Amino acid sequence: MRARPISRETLVEELAERVAARPSDAWVRVAVDGAPPAEPGVLADELVAPLRLRGRPVLRVSAGDFLRPASLRLEHGRTDPDVFYEDWLDVKGLLREVLEPLEPGGPGRVLPALWDSGIDRAYRLPYEGLAPGGVVLVDGTLLLGRGLPFEVSVHVWLSAGALARRTPEDERWRLPAYERYEREARPQRTADVVVRADHADRLAVLADD
Repeated sequence: MRARPISRETLVEELAERVAARPSDAWVRVAVDGAPPAEPGVLADELVAPLRLRGRPVLRVSAGDFLRPASLRLEHGRTDPDVFYEDWLDVKGLLREVLEPLEPGGPGRVLPALWDSGIDRAYRLPYEGLAPGGVVLVDGTLLLGRGLPFEVSVHVWLSAGALARRTPEDERWRLPAYERYEREARPQRTADVVVRADHADRLAVLADD
């Protein structure tokens, strides 16, 4: 793949332009995907203001607030990479509460967070309405290859070496799951935009030759 060096400011502007170019009367569901060390949530946060400046209402959602309860998520132990890959995310909950309400003709009412995994209890948040033309920015890890309906998908990619270096010791058991994700979901091929982020100050957009 060809790498095009890009500053963070330019990257954010280009992504905002790409999202804002979608039809102005339809909702836009955006995935910002990447392993936690790639900080996809930071990039998603940085997109909020530029999109609002372009006249798009924005709602931020984190897939980390749509994990399954601990009794299901950790049923086979706390450090099983295959369970982390397959079963941690409440895919049905994310679809039901965030993505499907923004289908054409949907109600446009989104629940911004479902499950607080820190205390293993449901959030008690109200639904939020998103006007037509609005954007929901969903950050998370292992989001692609699940059939989730996103109009725009961004994958923040780290090489295997960078990912290993930047993963905290207590989370290194997850590395086989990220390897499996690269192999099976092929996010570099399926995402609309792929950003190489081995060095936070030297980003690059990857594209096929």
